[in-house]
Parts: sequence; structure tokens; C-alpha cells
Amino acid sequence: MTLKNIIINPDWHFWEFGWRYIPELLIPIMDEVKDAFFKLKKDKNFIRELKDLHKNYIGRPSPLIYAENLTKKLGWAQIYLKNEWVNHTWAHKINHSVWQALVAKYLWKTRIIAETWAGQHWLATAAICAKLGLECIIYMWKKDYDRQRPNVIYMELAWAKVIPVYEWNQTLRDAVNTALKDLLNNSKDTYYLLWTACWPNPYPSMNVFFQKIIWEEVRKQLKEQIPPTPLIKGGQNTILPDYMVACVGWWSNALGFFYDFLDDKSVKLIWVEAWWKWIKSGQHASRFANKKIWFVEWYKSYFIQDNDWQVLDTYSISAWLDYSGVSPQIAYLENIKRVTMTYATDDESLNAIKVLMQTEWILPALESAHAVAEVIKLAPKLKKEQIVVCNLSGRWDKDLFITAPKFDSTFLDFLKWYLISKQ
Repeated sequence: MTLKNIIINPDWHFWEFGWRYIPELLIPIMDEVKDAFFKLKKDKNFIRELKDLHKNYIGRPSPLIYAENLTKKLGWAQIYLKNEWVNHTWAHKINHSVWQALVAKYLWKTRIIAETWAGQHWLATAAICAKLGLECIIYMWKKDYDRQRPNVIYMELAWAKVIPVYEWNQTLRDAVNTALKDLLNNSKDTYYLLWTACWPNPYPSMNVFFQKIIWEEVRKQLKEQIPPTPLIKGGQNTILPDYMVACVGWWSNALGFFYDFLDDKSVKLIWVEAWWKWIKSGQHASRFANKKIWFVEWYKSYFIQDNDWQVLDTYSISAWLDYSGVSPQIAYLENIKRVTMTYATDDESLNAIKVLMQTEWILPALESAHAVAEVIKLAPKLKKEQIVVCNLSGRWDKDLFITAPKFDSTFLDFLKWYLISKQ
């Protein structure tokens, strides 16, 4: 069996990871979604409607940019950037939001619920709900309801109802629990639109299938942009990159980005986690630095835990990377050593933003900056004809109030002056 067939399949597991450990009341709800997805992904009319939204709503294909100035600055390897931030709603999240909203529409659901922390996915959810005329309810943990205010404003402008979760520890897990109570009480007309490749199937398989459009485009774009030469692997018919680099939080961007070449062993896959201080400090979001398998949120995977198997809070300057668990598919791929896991620190990521701005005038999201930081470290070690493709999964403006004070010591003073001037 190929890796691609393992990563997207109708079973409840991905070898030893995944499975389904859910309350009995959730079983018919999950089965309904699973049956619909595996039917609709083969339905020609459904695919036709999806492709129309890809082209005329999302604005696909997103560009693959040859980072010529960054390549020259680093001195080696040819660097390409897949720019998902030019999509409608400014991130890759719109890819699976559109798909799942269409699944919900097929199931005659009129109400979409979701939970979020960084807000990019739920901005996309609010957008497609507005497009399709679906009611949209967003549960957002209080910490990021405060620090991701731009996204909250955008969602509310689209008539989404954004509800901050104050209960318990005000974390993402608490937002999930609150949303699930809503689903169980309103399952007849409500669809839970999940934001990444986690939970039990079909959500992991669905969101990889929805995101693989990223690499389908990259494969075609590389062939169009690079003249075939004897130096390039794949001969005259195919252009294969040597390295692919993506950040990893909950992984939907990385799995979609890498999917089409999981079985091409010559292509090296690098996934970048968030790191700040040494492991024992707990101030990091590196799930693979001290791997522990456990059952959390109804599936089996790697989670950051203490010695008593309690899931720990995490730290990252990037809200999108700041979580304790991983997709079951990622756990499987790392377990068989198909991918290389590495990390970038806060300082490395902030430096990557400056370098990319100074060379290409591209301002990535903080999570994407972690991947760029790895490219900056990797490229000088490679040969000049080797190809590195980096996925830029999100936009910069949602991080403005986090990054701006790091680059400009007067930024907070400016905000104070602005607020005072408006009183």
C-alpha cells in the first residue's frame, strides 16, 4: 500500500495512530460525515462545483514564486515559495473550509459551528458561510480572542457570531468542548467544520484530500518554470524538488503541501515546529522532542505531556503553532521516518521575516516564518542546482500586534497616542 493511500483512507486508523474513541452520541454524527465525504469525493457534479469555487472564489492557483534575491543572498540552492497567503481570506485554510461547507450543504445542514485559536481557519469558515448563506458560530478561546482581534473583527463583519470561551482554563481544548456541547444539542441542522487533520476519521482524511491541491499546483508550476536539464532529477518529463519545507502546528498545510510526493523517496520532507527554551522548561511547542503517545480528543497520537500523562500547555510566539498535539497521519509519517522534524525559535522566525522582507518584500505569517527560518539554515548547505520549495501558508496582518513591537520599540507608544487622540 502506498503512503498516499494510507494517509487518505476510509478506515478509522493510520496504522497504530488515529482510531476512534468517541462518546456514543457522536458515532452517528461522525458516520454521517464520513459516508458523505467518501461518496462526494468521487461525485463529478460535486467536484465541478468545487473547481468553480477554487477558480472564481478562492482565486486558485496560488503562485509559486522563484525567490531569486533570497537565493542569491544565501548563495546556494534554488528557493521557491508557494504563496497560499494570496488566496481569498489570505491563507490555505480556505481550501478545506470550502470543501467542508459543501459537504454540510449536501447533508442539508444550515448551521456551521467551529472553534479556533489563531483565527485564520475560522475567518475562512465565516467567509464561505457568508458565500453559501449558512449560519456561522465560532467558539474562540479567550486568550486568542484578545490577541487575534483583527480576525475577530473580520469574522464579525461576515455576520459570524464569535463567542469567547471563559470556562475552565480558557484554552483551545475548552473551546472544543464548548463547541461539542453545541453539536450534540443541535446535530440535526448543525455541521462541525473542523480546522485541520486531527480528530478521528474522516476529518484527517478529508482535510488532507482538500489541501492536496497545493502540491498538485506546485508539481505543475515547477514543470512550467524550470527548463528540463540533465542536472534536474526526473529527466525531461518531471521536475522533482530536492527539499520541501513547511511549518507544523496542526499540519493541514504541511500534509497538503507534501501529499503528492510522499512516495517519492528522493524528495526530502522537512517539517518545522516551534521552539523557545529547553525542553524541560515546557516553553515550546515541539511534540517530537520528547515523544509520548496518548489518547486525547478521541484519537491516538503524540501529545506534549507531563510524567502523569497530563496534556501540557505550550508556548510559541505564533498562535497557530501553539498547541500540544499532532495529526495522526503526521505521527505515523514521523514514526516510519518519512519526514524530518526540526524546529525554529522565536528569534529565528522574527529574523526570517526581516530577511524575506529585505530580499523579496514578502511578509509571511509568524507560523510560515518558522519554515523560512529553516530554509535560511538549510540552503547554504546544498548544491546550487538543488531545489527547495517552502510553503507560506498564511498572511502577516493577523500577527501585526505581536510582531510590530518586536521590530519597532515605539509601536506601543504609537498605539497609546492613537487611542488618546480618538477620545
